[in-house]
Amino acid sequence: MSDSRPWYKQFWPWFLIAIPVLSIILSSHMLYLAVTTKDSLVVDDYYKEGKAINRQLAAVRRAQKLGISTELSVSETVLSLEFISGQPESGTALELFFQHPTLENKDFRVLLTRDAGGIYRAELPHQLEGKWKLNLHPLNGQWKIQQPLSFNGQQQTQRLLP
Repeated sequence: MSDSRPWYKQFWPWFLIAIPVLSIILSSHMLYLAVTTKDSLVVDDYYKEGKAINRQLAAVRRAQKLGISTELSVSETVLSLEFISGQPESGTALELFFQHPTLENKDFRVLLTRDAGGIYRAELPHQLEGKWKLNLHPLNGQWKIQQPLSFNGQQQTQRLLP
């Protein structure tokens, strides 16, 4: 039994041609993505980054030694921070850095200033939702609190501990 249909009307030649054509299309797309996107997680100077990590760890240890603990309250776009223990005597401004776990372009910083009641306040640029890594430190960088937190876009209060 011989099949008298021409080759282009049969299944197997098209199946065998489709495999390399599909491979070429997919590899071209991957090459395009590799060339046009930037990997923001790669650090150019690993030695400097390692030294900076050691300074950060020393600042976190200082916060632990000072016994600093705070309560962070977020309601829509207003943020307030109250020290439970270890409140700095100077009352200088604090910086709170919100770091998104995967998207660097969503990271932002807020400057917290102390009011007459000893509560640090700031306006947020937008409502907080999802997971964030928070870094709280004074402007002189003497101590630091790092903590991952999740926000649901509604009013909530959470503790920050070193």
